[in-house]
This record gives sequence, C-alpha cells and structure tokens, in this order.
Amino acid sequence: MSDDHAHVQEFFSARAADWDSRFPDDGPAYAAAVAELGLRHGDRVLDAGCGTARALPPLRAAVGPSGVVVGADLTPAMLGAARRAGRDREGQLLLTDVARLPLRSRSLDAVFAAGLIAHLPRPEENLAELARVVRPGGVLALFHPIGRAALAARQGRPLTPDDMRAEPNLRPLLAAGGWRMTSYADEDSRFLALAVLDS
Repeated sequence: MSDDHAHVQEFFSARAADWDSRFPDDGPAYAAAVAELGLRHGDRVLDAGCGTARALPPLRAAVGPSGVVVGADLTPAMLGAARRAGRDREGQLLLTDVARLPLRSRSLDAVFAAGLIAHLPRPEENLAELARVVRPGGVLALFHPIGRAALAARQGRPLTPDDMRAEPNLRPLLAAGGWRMTSYADEDSRFLALAVLDS
C-alpha cells in the first residue's frame, strides 16, 4: 500500500464511526445530484470512493431493482459503517482501490464520486481508470454536498486558484482522463461537475 493509501485510510478510519452524524443534512443534496446523472431503470452504476455509501439509496432508486449498484472504497471502517447503516442492501460494497477497479471494461453506465477527487493520488490516471469501466456515452458525476468556498471555510483554509476542482483546472484534468465536461456548478450548497465519455 502506498503512503497515499495509508494516509487516506488513516484519515477516514478515524472518522468512520460518526461520519453520518457529522453531516446529517446531506441526503437531499445527494439525491439531487444523483437525479442529474439521468440514470434509467436497469442501468449499472458505481459509487467510487463511496465511504459510508450515502449515495447508494438514491442510486438504487434511480436504477430500480433490475439495475446494478456497486459502492467501492479503500477504507474498511467506512464500509463497516455503511453496512451498519444497512446500505449494503442497496448494492454491493467492494473494498478496493478506485485506481485499480476489479470491474470489466465498459461494464457501467455511470460513476458517481462524492468528495473523491481531492483524495486521488494521480488524478489523471485515476480518472482514466473510471473511464475504462464506463461504456461510451456513460456519465461521471464529481460531487460534494457543499461548494468549494464553503468547504475551504469549513476546513479553515483559503480557496486558492490551484484547487483542482476549479473549472479551469478540472476541465483539462477530466479531458486527460478521457472525459468531456458537460456541466459545472460550484455553489455554497453544492459542487457538481458532470462529464461524459465520448469514446
């Protein structure tokens, strides 16, 4: 395991037990972001870096009982919290690195990634791995339940121009990973960038 993985696991393991209680009002923001993916019944979707799997219930509702929902995360403690919350009933939970997904190429219709991009050690390569598992025309949602400025304020840091989630930085980063950004919203109440895989 790389130092990046060890750091991510340490950070989230220490917070897993009370993660959901720290952010109890995020449910509607997750549901609204999932709705913007445009999923249909029967679709196959991955929640990449799913954490406690808060997106799995709206993802399951969007794809229906015939669809496939997979949540993937690197931290056992977060997946344990997801299971204790009963979210494993909404889809399969995988303990895995999103940089090396145990999924077939072009096997998914969409990827939902809440808060993931800031924790990717090699964003271009990692976004390319997400592209590998999505069919042409598939969609990626990079989401956070609060916007960049609000998140920086919460973390007690300044918002800087080199933030990879800033639109001028994110658009070419997505393109290098094989994605074309189709919409971008950075508001106090949410961050959501949608991208499509053209080929």
